[in-house]
Amino acid sequence: MPILQLFRYIPLSIVRLLAQTVAWFLKQNPLSGMLWKTQINLSLAYPELSTPQLHQMAKHSVTKQCLAYAESVKSWAMPPQWSIQQIHTIHGLDIFTDALKNPNGLLMITPHLGTWEMMNAWVHQYGTSIIMYKPMKNKIINEFVRHARQRLNATLVPTDATGVKALFKNLKQGGFSIILPDHVPQPSGGVVVPFFGIPCLTSTLASKMAQKTQCRLLGMSCLRREDGQGFDIYCDDLTDQNLYHPDIEIATTALNQAIEQIINRSPTDYMWGYKRFKGIPEIDNVYQKP
Repeated sequence: MPILQLFRYIPLSIVRLLAQTVAWFLKQNPLSGMLWKTQINLSLAYPELSTPQLHQMAKHSVTKQCLAYAESVKSWAMPPQWSIQQIHTIHGLDIFTDALKNPNGLLMITPHLGTWEMMNAWVHQYGTSIIMYKPMKNKIINEFVRHARQRLNATLVPTDATGVKALFKNLKQGGFSIILPDHVPQPSGGVVVPFFGIPCLTSTLASKMAQKTQCRLLGMSCLRREDGQGFDIYCDDLTDQNLYHPDIEIATTALNQAIEQIINRSPTDYMWGYKRFKGIPEIDNVYQKP
């Protein structure tokens, strides 16, 4: 049995305690990878923060990132029904169910915010989606995650032209798909547009899908409740007409602005430990350590 399957037998409270312990060690070294990248990203995204505010926010974010990673592993190890039971409140449920009726399909925009993996089981109660999946380098972890996602009534497609074609076809047939829009793409798959006011390389896939299919766009996020009573799901209707603009830079800029609004609901829940701004044209190696 893969070692990650052991998470099936560890209570969520213990999983969280382990994650908080890891976070504590990471926060002891200001140059540790996750804390360093988080501080750099927050200083760029929120330049108005004072130094004490920045340090406090970064440490809080590191704890939440560790929790989200651990909770995701727990959700992969458990049956889908377990994840559904962790959902406390759905904000905008009527928006979500109405969007599913769109004849041009529904594209869910899910940033790296909170514990989005916990939301997947809930979403797939409503049908089969197309999800682009890039295999992980570690074969054991890859098989573990791939198996967990396939249990969700989802169709996994590769992150290449074949996958894009399947995504497009699904939307044209009125289906729904999920895209995490805030990966740093290859230069051929992105444009440089502002994200939190910082020009950086941004994926154009979601915007091109919206342009070609006129599908409904919905922001989706899953945040841990502060009272510890499970998770809340937020459904944000993305209605800015610039999201469908024929100019890809205008459309992608509008998408980044929508993502910013979703993140600003709870900034410390975003995965700031990711090198989101590594594609800044004006700054060479923004994450270089002293």
